[in-house]
Amino acid sequence: MHWYNYLAYFFGGAFFANTLPHLINGVSGRPFQSPFAKPPGKGLSSSTVNVLWGFFNLIVAYLLILCVGNFSIHDIGQVAAVGAGVLTMSVMLARTFGRFHGGLLKK
Repeated sequence: MHWYNYLAYFFGGAFFANTLPHLINGVSGRPFQSPFAKPPGKGLSSSTVNVLWGFFNLIVAYLLILCVGNFSIHDIGQVAAVGAGVLTMSVMLARTFGRFHGGLLKK
């Protein structure tokens, strides 16, 4: 397995993590931040835009994880690369969106 396959799996995991907040808010009918809002990433986009953006992220995650190399759920290194991407992006999203939704508590 080449190193760039693991890099693709990492970013596939990151795109998968980014799928979740957009799809969840979109199908719940709630506006949410997206790159298409004004200002990008800070303003709110419609629920429809978020569903579309979430689905786009899901397609990219699928392509990066299942269409690059020969991904196997039984290969711990490959699964770890995806998991590292999911964890990294999830923490970044929590910090980013926490500013807008009260998720960053001050001591």
